[in-house]
Amino acid sequence: MLVTKNITKKFPGVTALENVNLQIDAGKVTAVIGENGAGKSTLMKILSGVYTDYEGQIIFKDKPVNFSGTAAAQDAGIAIIHQELNLIPYLSITENIFLGRELVNAFGLLDKRAMHTKAKALLHTLHLDVEPDSTIASLKVGQQQMVEIAKALLLDADLIIMDEPTSAITEAEVDVLFTVIDQLRKENKAIVYISHKLNELFKIADKYIVLRDGKTIESGIMSAITHDELIKRMVGREIQPMQKKMGTASETELLRLENICQKQKNRTDKLSNISFTVNSGEIVGIFGLMGAGRTELLETIFGLHPTISSGNIFVNNKKIAINKPADAIHAGIVLLPEDRKKDGLVLGMEVKKNISLPCLQEVEAMGLLNDKKETTLARKHIQQLGIKTPSENQLTKNLSGGNQQKIVLAKWLERNPKILLLDEPTRGIDVNAKNEMYKLMQELVSKGMSIIMVSSELTEILTVSNRILVMAEGKITATIPYSEATEDNVLKAAIAIN
Repeated sequence: MLVTKNITKKFPGVTALENVNLQIDAGKVTAVIGENGAGKSTLMKILSGVYTDYEGQIIFKDKPVNFSGTAAAQDAGIAIIHQELNLIPYLSITENIFLGRELVNAFGLLDKRAMHTKAKALLHTLHLDVEPDSTIASLKVGQQQMVEIAKALLLDADLIIMDEPTSAITEAEVDVLFTVIDQLRKENKAIVYISHKLNELFKIADKYIVLRDGKTIESGIMSAITHDELIKRMVGREIQPMQKKMGTASETELLRLENICQKQKNRTDKLSNISFTVNSGEIVGIFGLMGAGRTELLETIFGLHPTISSGNIFVNNKKIAINKPADAIHAGIVLLPEDRKKDGLVLGMEVKKNISLPCLQEVEAMGLLNDKKETTLARKHIQQLGIKTPSENQLTKNLSGGNQQKIVLAKWLERNPKILLLDEPTRGIDVNAKNEMYKLMQELVSKGMSIIMVSSELTEILTVSNRILVMAEGKITATIPYSEATEDNVLKAAIAIN
């Protein structure tokens, strides 16, 4: 279906791709695998017409092509589901799905009924129970991910590129997507599938292609390689996974929540009487299916919804009023948000400026920003967290997702917080970066910090948590200590409502 020959792409200060050669077959799912920064997303943007300036050749359906833009790639039969959602927040689901390919009637007017009907059918296929007239802004990230998938399905393309399609959706929704992929495979479509969730790849992929440092390293049949061998190809060495071990949290209470509620007009309450404590040096994992209220809980603790929230928050046994994020930060509570690009970073600013934003007082002299201090601060965290960037002056938008995530973490660590709220902290980052994140979390709690972590990956929750809180429909349905937590009892609590 598609062949690339010596594809090379350079950005200022970095070569993202160098002589990449690969082959994508019809009727097969080809997994493109590599660490963050390996060049996967850059390559997919070239194949889909996002980047038009590159060296090398693309042959699609036996013909050389050079797309002038995404519309030309779509017209040729290539669709892409972007890792970073490509949706317009204040348009409806239907309007987003049909944007640029609207249906018109015999009079040349928009056929809104036909588009609504088709959009509803696509959402039904993906088991997304929302109205097509809902705005994108009203959806959670996982629901937006399913709309992005619906957009690609509408095109009826011959080659569909899926860049981290499951990074924000639940296991049940992953099963739905895999059913859709199986059908596409039967229709002889070619699927390029990028994911850092290696277990998924062994379930769905027929072939694999490994990228490392912008180069093609190896390709082969998925059934002929093991999980550990694949990781070794990705990183060029063996990785010792973080061993599951019982944490050593103290019995000193650091955070206490009492009857936290969040009421929304004309909707079911998002949070209902949430109460729990977190001890110093403890990692509390929060698991739940989409819509359980996990993100809303962290945002409420951080002061993002003061007008619709109620309840009491205590830090070190002292009741505090959190009416805005500044109050939370002052109390030692910080949030690494679910959507790092929208809520955690200023993408058009340099790495060093993003890191210094929450602590400007440390990088100023006589009321003016001091570039030397800002540079020194940034370099400290770049080294400490292993942020891969040509320099501290690189624009944040040019870095990979995993390195962007590290920048969000770096800016908060400089504040020396007491309580770290992590909302899907490893979304869209590779197995090595995940391992680094887990080890960093252990290091932070060993110094007395407390962490509350939300994750859709149950294995991740089971790996790092001292204690697991399970949520469903805005309530805590179970509190499970480390020693008793299994996939089975956590999932049962996530589904069951008393």
